Amino acid sequence: MTANRGQIGAEAVNGLLGAHSLDTFSFGVPDLDKAEEFHRAFGLVTRERGGALELRTEGNDHVWARLTEGPKKALSYLSFGIYEEDLERFKRHLKSNGVLETDAPPGLESNGIWLRDFEGTLVELKVAAKSSPDQKSHGVMNSSPAGIAGAPKRSAAGLVMPSRMSHILLFTSDVDRAVDFYTRVLGLGLSDRAGSNIAFLHGRHGSDHHMVAFVRSHAPGIHHTSWDVPSVHHVGLGAMCMADRGFSQGWGVGRHVLGSNYFHYVRDPWGSYAEYSCDMDFIPKNIDWSAADHDDEDAFYVWGPKPPADFGVNHEA
Repeated sequence: MTANRGQIGAEAVNGLLGAHSLDTFSFGVPDLDKAEEFHRAFGLVTRERGGALELRTEGNDHVWARLTEGPKKALSYLSFGIYEEDLERFKRHLKSNGVLETDAPPGLESNGIWLRDFEGTLVELKVAAKSSPDQKSHGVMNSSPAGIAGAPKRSAAGLVMPSRMSHILLFTSDVDRAVDFYTRVLGLGLSDRAGSNIAFLHGRHGSDHHMVAFVRSHAPGIHHTSWDVPSVHHVGLGAMCMADRGFSQGWGVGRHVLGSNYFHYVRDPWGSYAEYSCDMDFIPKNIDWSAADHDDEDAFYVWGPKPPADFGVNHEA
């Protein structure tokens, strides 16, 4: 393994200029009714607004994603949250890096900064409250005392309701260029990588091991979204609940190496995945995290079933 800290602009290093959260994202799907059925079964709260389907989590009014209807599944934009005092600094930072501002998507009200990454994906930097966690979300494992049954009856197990979005994994045609852009321009930190195959990025104001990650493909796209649940029990229960509702294709239960989280992935109607995740590593803002370049066998999972043959296929392309 070799240390690799990525590339971050001088202003970002000295003043911690960087996006603090992946605030929301948007993608198109061919059928909003199917999308609503899938995400409601997964345990998310959905609401139609202005022709789009908004995804929330139970008890939290934050909009994690907006889905629109279109000819095929496709990522529309990523929106990152920044602190108000950093807005003008970011404008200067983008200009000094030769990044041009562009217009917001038609019909979308926004007072943020819009730009395009090296593949043309729309990216917004907007003033927003920090939605990434400020501390580690510990995986809870309650053990019952001797003489008392610990597991609930299956009929009383209930639905799994994630508490928040954890991260998104995106396909990219060039992992190295993705790391360069999102660290140098947006001020994210490189957490870990496996050569030019996959890389994980965190928010340097404190976040999970990764809020966004990139895996090599021949075109941009969404591989999966990930949602935080409190325990391995909820990861497994979520898998069962989804299978009971007709969404049995996926991968898990298992444990990742990079990020250390327990997981189960459920395949959506368009070939990408939603992940139940718990107990991910956390990178505080006051730690100088040393990113490493890992061998492929040490970058995927510690234990779990063999992944599906098409797990890495970019169906958007």
